[in-house]
Amino acid sequence: MAYLVLVRHGQSLWNLQNRFTGWRDVSLSSNGKKEAKSAGQKLKSFKFDIAYTSVLKRAIETLSIMLKLMRHRKIPVRKSWRLNERDYGNLVGMNKDEARKKFGKEQVHIWRRGYDARPPGGESLKDTAARAIPYFNKYIMKNLKKGKNVLVSAHGNSLRSIVMKLDKLTKEQVINLEIPTGVPLVYEINEKGKIVSKKILHD
Repeated sequence: MAYLVLVRHGQSLWNLQNRFTGWRDVSLSSNGKKEAKSAGQKLKSFKFDIAYTSVLKRAIETLSIMLKLMRHRKIPVRKSWRLNERDYGNLVGMNKDEARKKFGKEQVHIWRRGYDARPPGGESLKDTAARAIPYFNKYIMKNLKKGKNVLVSAHGNSLRSIVMKLDKLTKEQVINLEIPTGVPLVYEINEKGKIVSKKILHD
């Protein structure tokens, strides 16, 4: 058996400002750092063999804070753009309320939560899954099947695509899936890659 723990990065400065972030490299807010510390505290009893993150600093910083609290400073850390947040294209930097006024509440909801709808110049969740899932299967699942405990610090939509795969959600069901910031999602996975248990470490 092995543990897979997925953590969405803590609140970023643009999360705080209610702006579309995508691939823009924005730092954590002070509250985001607290969320990362809280996640690290919840995971103190876990022993990880390897960690994965994106190349964006809000996810890297969240992982660093968690590992420091868990005293896991020496475990290997792998970074990949394939775990980056989805690219929101022309919406990047725009306030979400302003976007709703400009494009309509329903359209913005479809862009944010739908499976195959692309915002102008950006990626859909389907596009994000097309890069995140092969990476997950090739590297992360491979380690899990070997019995290694894995920690992943990534983003709302890269993690939504991974959870969609793990939980076998349909594109209709994934619309309602929200990954909260700084809350560890823990899967127990056997040597065949099958999920044995799942729990969310809320406060």
